[in-house]
Amino acid sequence: MSSPVTRQSARETVAPLDLGWVRAQFPSLQLTVNGQPAAFLDGPAGTQVPRQVMDAIQDYLLHANANTCGAFLTSRRTDAMLASARAAMADFLNCTADEISFGPNMTTITFALARGIGRELQPGDEIVVTTLDHDANVAPWRALEEKGILVRQADIREVDCTLDLDDLKRKITAKTKLVAAGYASNAVGTINPVEEIIRLAHQAGALAFIDAVHYAPHGPIDVRALDCDFLACSPYKFFGPHMGVLYGKRGHLLRFRPYKVRPAPETLPDRWETGTQVHEGIAGVATAVDYLAELGRRCDAMAKDRRAAILAAYRSMRAHEITLATRMIEGLLAIPGLRFFGISDPKRFDERVGTVAIRLANHSPLDTAKFLGERGIFTWDGNYYALNLAERLGVHENGGWLRIGLVHYNTAEEVDRLLAALREFAAS
Repeated sequence: MSSPVTRQSARETVAPLDLGWVRAQFPSLQLTVNGQPAAFLDGPAGTQVPRQVMDAIQDYLLHANANTCGAFLTSRRTDAMLASARAAMADFLNCTADEISFGPNMTTITFALARGIGRELQPGDEIVVTTLDHDANVAPWRALEEKGILVRQADIREVDCTLDLDDLKRKITAKTKLVAAGYASNAVGTINPVEEIIRLAHQAGALAFIDAVHYAPHGPIDVRALDCDFLACSPYKFFGPHMGVLYGKRGHLLRFRPYKVRPAPETLPDRWETGTQVHEGIAGVATAVDYLAELGRRCDAMAKDRRAAILAAYRSMRAHEITLATRMIEGLLAIPGLRFFGISDPKRFDERVGTVAIRLANHSPLDTAKFLGERGIFTWDGNYYALNLAERLGVHENGGWLRIGLVHYNTAEEVDRLLAALREFAAS
């Protein structure tokens, strides 16, 4: 079952991506390795950054580098930049600016939020997590077991690495206070039916926390349509700097109490931001959103505002990535001795992003990644912090997977280079 927000109407015209323009925005794509152009297939761990984002970070440091709320020029510029960045992320997620909080990364944000929510929980209360998730959406909730909270874990369907919704329903009880789930798996690319997950949580009177880190580079997010209570994402996964962003419904952000220093504001939007923020990084976040909007206007000249432009960008990005993923997965499945994890049926590609996990017979993921890396093809080996999933699938003790991740700046030529190199290595 795919999330409704990922589907595109059959009547909807999707403009082709101007890949030449896209790639020209990313200076790092000019890197060469051993005389070959680098193929950045490592996006799931962090995407490359467009020049506009680099310029915004430098411009902040040159012209506005100060702390907030000061009675002088650079401090006022910082205040204005922060307001602008919140407005950009509000358009990105379809919420209001005071429901946006910044932090160093999604993991830190989630630990802080879990600790704040934990103030109100009692021994015997329950939280549900999933086997499919990154540990950043598991460990912060398991930390509350110290208070006597029971953490239940919903299983997967091993055949296609999708969330077992029937098991999730069984794990949600009258004692459940929060359900934590990912929007998309950072290991195998599965898109979860988040709207249904949130509905099940609310039906039981529980809150829903969605980790959207891995989905954000691939598809649009609408927290209002989802009726999401909390959602976290990381801009360095969608073409920005290393930062974290938390969305929370205004009432929830005011209801729960964060742990923080006494002089810190109790009002939104600053209430959940502990300490001085990385202002130059936040400047880059705003520009990453504007990059997507600029791309969207190139795809749809009729996009009338930033939110509409962002949606237009994702329509074209998604179509391009599915085309590449179809080419890549078909080629991977034809390699002798290759084990593929996750959804491989092209008819179900609306249920996945272009992130795949594989293993080659007689070759460790690390050795495979090294072989590819020497040829300028960047992939990841290991468990990518999807620890529960790696253990569940029996790969944790023997090197995890080789992970290949496509984003919109990747090309068919890069996919073909990858497949040729894997065929060569598999035959060695």
